[in-house]
Amino acid sequence: MKSRNELHQELRQRILALSDVTERQNAGIHEDAFLVGGKIFMHIHGHGHCDIRLAKEDQGRILADGKARPHRWAPEKGYVTFMARTENDLAPAMELIRLSHDHFGKET
Repeated sequence: MKSRNELHQELRQRILALSDVTERQNAGIHEDAFLVGGKIFMHIHGHGHCDIRLAKEDQGRILADGKARPHRWAPEKGYVTFMARTENDLAPAMELIRLSHDHFGKET
């Protein structure tokens, strides 16, 4: 079983492996912010707390399906929250992250 730090590092590496992704560490209130085309499409607060920005129609579907929780502060901007606590959470986290990456990456 991986430690929380190992899971965090694996998640970061998977995100950075997506095309045209850059990372900005310690970006304001975000510990690790990830950008595509110069736009933040997701960020991580602490180990496993992922805030992912989705297209509004994707956000509604993901929330209705129970795949993520509403974002506490910016749901109107399309954000959802996903908690990646174990290795089993990495694949569903990446599914949401890829959805965001694909949407915001094509806008550039």
